Amino acid sequence: MTRGFTAVLVAATALALAFLLLPVVAIFLRVSPGHLFAQLDNPVARDALLVSLKTNVVAEALILLVGTPAAYFLANNRFRGRALVITAIELPLVLPPAVAGIALLATFGRFQLLGGTLHWLGIDIGFTQAAVVLAILFVASPFYLRQAISAFEAVDRPLLDAARTLGARPHRVFFRVALPLALGGLGAGAALAFARALGEFGATIMFAGSLRGVTQTLPLAIYAEFDLNFDVALAMGALLVIVSGTILLAVKLLPRWMRSGSTSSLPFAPSISS
Repeated sequence: MTRGFTAVLVAATALALAFLLLPVVAIFLRVSPGHLFAQLDNPVARDALLVSLKTNVVAEALILLVGTPAAYFLANNRFRGRALVITAIELPLVLPPAVAGIALLATFGRFQLLGGTLHWLGIDIGFTQAAVVLAILFVASPFYLRQAISAFEAVDRPLLDAARTLGARPHRVFFRVALPLALGGLGAGAALAFARALGEFGATIMFAGSLRGVTQTLPLAIYAEFDLNFDVALAMGALLVIVSGTILLAVKLLPRWMRSGSTSSLPFAPSISS
């Protein structure tokens, strides 16, 4: 009976793994790796790669800059309505991409909620690289925020209390104690957000369009080249598979590496209040 149940578990695992891996492997079996990556020299692929890198780096920097202190505040404070705030942060995770795109248009589109004021100031966001960045921020930032909140909640409260007892001001407790101890989880969240941002399609095409060299990211270029040059679309898809797989592997390994480094020495000492 035990062997039979184990066989069922193994068979289910093998079936799930085969179903999920075969389409990915098929990308690399369709043509040789050399031919695949030779297609990346195509001007469309180069332009899309540059747009993706530029917008994703800007979006990731903004996510880290704003999301880290926000996550620290939410992790260390209990207040009425906190559950609603976290739910609002998580909401973009479950919104259909079309709804995310329409929401951004309704907010920042010309003559919309904020777009009218911005247009009056001479700022038009729709169908620009700024629109790509906003689309990425909307769909990817919840991945970082949720992971960052969990990472800060996992930091031992006695360590933070001890730092305050030694005279450290709140900002020093954040930078010298909480941030180093939560760094593994923060790194994993940043990697997940970057991977999600790199694959963003729906909200971007609705809010920013697909203008080559301006707003056409790698996923949009794959869609545009699907009927025109399948090999180029395949090559860009392979590139996204490699990058995404590398990021996911790093997410698995990073917390382990950071944990050993961050706990080797506690950052509060007599110098903490300096």
